[in-house]
Amino acid sequence: MEIMYICITILLNITTMAKGKNKGKRLTKNKLSEMLQTLFQQNPNETYTIKQIFKTLHLDNHPSKMLAMDILEDMSWDDFLSKPSEHSYRLNLRGQVAEGVFIRKANGKNSFLADGSDKPVFIAERNSMFALNGDRVKVTMMARREKHIKEAMVTEIIRRAHDQVVGRLQVERDFAFLIPDGNLFVHDIFIPKKKLKGGKTDDKAVVKITQWPSKESKNIVGEVIDVLGKIGENNAEMHAILAQYGLPYKYPKNVEEAANRIDPGITEQEIARREDFRDVTTFTIDPKDAKDFDDALSIREYEGNLAPSNHRTSAPSKLWEVGVHIADVSHYVKEGSVIDKEAQKRATSVYLVDRTIPMLPERLCNFICSLRPDEEKLCYSVIFVLDGEANIKDWHLAHTVIKSNRRFAYEEVQEILEKNGVKDGTGEPAPARKSYEGEYAKELITLDALAKELRKKRFKNGSVKFDREELHFDVDENGKPTRAYFKKSKDANKLIEEFMLLANRQVAESIGKVKKGEKAKTLPYRIHDQPDPTKLERLREFITHFGYKVKTTGSKEEISKSLNKLMDDVNGKREQNVIESVALRAMMKAKYSVFNIGHYGLAFDYYTHFTSPIRRYPDTMVHRLLTRYQEGGRSANRDHYEELCEHSSDMEQIAQNAERDSIKYKMVEFMSEYIGEEFDAHISGITAFGIYAEIDENHCEGMIPLHDLDDDYYDFDERNYQLVGRRRHNKYMLGDPIRIKVAKANIEKRQLDFTIVD
Repeated sequence: MEIMYICITILLNITTMAKGKNKGKRLTKNKLSEMLQTLFQQNPNETYTIKQIFKTLHLDNHPSKMLAMDILEDMSWDDFLSKPSEHSYRLNLRGQVAEGVFIRKANGKNSFLADGSDKPVFIAERNSMFALNGDRVKVTMMARREKHIKEAMVTEIIRRAHDQVVGRLQVERDFAFLIPDGNLFVHDIFIPKKKLKGGKTDDKAVVKITQWPSKESKNIVGEVIDVLGKIGENNAEMHAILAQYGLPYKYPKNVEEAANRIDPGITEQEIARREDFRDVTTFTIDPKDAKDFDDALSIREYEGNLAPSNHRTSAPSKLWEVGVHIADVSHYVKEGSVIDKEAQKRATSVYLVDRTIPMLPERLCNFICSLRPDEEKLCYSVIFVLDGEANIKDWHLAHTVIKSNRRFAYEEVQEILEKNGVKDGTGEPAPARKSYEGEYAKELITLDALAKELRKKRFKNGSVKFDREELHFDVDENGKPTRAYFKKSKDANKLIEEFMLLANRQVAESIGKVKKGEKAKTLPYRIHDQPDPTKLERLREFITHFGYKVKTTGSKEEISKSLNKLMDDVNGKREQNVIESVALRAMMKAKYSVFNIGHYGLAFDYYTHFTSPIRRYPDTMVHRLLTRYQEGGRSANRDHYEELCEHSSDMEQIAQNAERDSIKYKMVEFMSEYIGEEFDAHISGITAFGIYAEIDENHCEGMIPLHDLDDDYYDFDERNYQLVGRRRHNKYMLGDPIRIKVAKANIEKRQLDFTIVD
């Protein structure tokens, strides 16, 4: 009662003071700050609008109102207050201590991401407590200095993300140490000589940390657990990239032994349980060097009877039965088995430049499950009945048995399409003819025409066009790159893509799309949120320099159509790659979740991953759940599957980072043969520490450090993606053509340096 009486007395005094002073004497900033601070501290659970604050404190003249608004913004900036909306404030109850993930950057600009927040907070190296990337930490928010960004200090490392480090060994007479890759450690790692495991100077090694830095000692101590080979050896470098990301580069022996015990035979009883497609024309279409074929297409004219509701009112057209057949991995990999646990942990196959690190043991992914030609295989299939305009007249999901007639490479299919007069990228089928050139040409041309109809509908409904070219390398038997080139998706690739998209969408709809009032059963979806509005606005501002426009407000459909128009407008132009890159940065990352929000990029309300269970664990989850629901099973535990979705999304991102690093390594290795040579290039990136340039001829990217631009002092204009000279006002902008010379190729650091040729 005494505390309550004191609180009421304070508030009455504030009110009286405000009434008396506001009418005559003007409030000082310190006094008004004290009044506002007391108001929020005495009412910690209340949210006040600006008008309510004015009324409560009796601020009824213009100067005091303006002063109050300035103080409120300062309090919000200092995190004393939070802003639930643009014009309301409340006490920040999250306080100055938070838990979350530490994100380490090689340039020292580390950050902290609090649980439940998407806004990173800067952590200076001196305040990091030697936290490493991905570590779970506790931080204290620091008092914000005037005109400085928000900062935090690590006060506790709750859990280390990794306890293994990859780097180069340096062995001295009495001791040894590891120089870590990636510049993410402040200090080298000390290794007692008896813990070297035979490692020598310049060996690539994996080291386990046995002692972390502390107040008593700043040393990091470790022991070698694996010697990968000499620096520069291809296998050593590729394994080092995998180990750096905590990805496995060896398959556990017990998992391979379990795979070897699986019986690949298909019994008559199993065939009797399934729909038989062995006599239907079926083929796979994959990259020429692929070994795991997890999807196949079948096609034949449909001669069955459709339900009356599925008949068209107009004259009937020819109908096609198209089967999308997916390797039935879940038939062989049982939930909870040793193989399943390993696949779940990996969550995805990893594709480095010269190798694949499979999610499943080789015997499963390349032999038992792979839909190899002239072999009977078990599949989980989506069977469509389509008319000539690719409208779905009927469909069903079935466990099947197939026998592929032919294994096609994309290049072979493309050649057959072009030989028969099919125009690349258009919706026009080949002219009507009695004979076709090439094996299964008629079936391929029909599928291509249907795929183009599906693609046309997808773009009409708001799907975003991002046909990004991908950098590829040809490598010799030792993994050395011999050629660098961009691979563009052609009709053969798009043919497969459209039918996979169709199958993924259809099975997602079958579970997620329920009648009003009903609850959908648990299913992992592939979700993609709307673009970041701030980044979209930056894109709009940036492309005005090139004379383009894009819509940043309005409905999802209006924005996506505007983005598509932009992609069409820049197609084939000098600035195409740059504008596409900036546009991609505005897009959110797709991820897995049981909470469906649709897929913005594809303009699908329901979308999942069903078509690649050999290389993606979410597809295996989807197969199991669909089978369970087909058999009348209850909805699966949502929380459990959401955890698996989050893990799969994380592992997908890690795998992509490793893949990018392998490309970067091969890029530097390839260009090391061209030191001192000049090339035409264009500016592909601009940062505060330099310019990135991409060579036009082979698409390899290097950096021109800012200190090499010695004709002026350059400031980084982040908003407009440009460097501007202070004295001469010379500008370097994204997309600008430049002439470069290859200056350095540091393979160990995966860094390629250029200089500008005047």
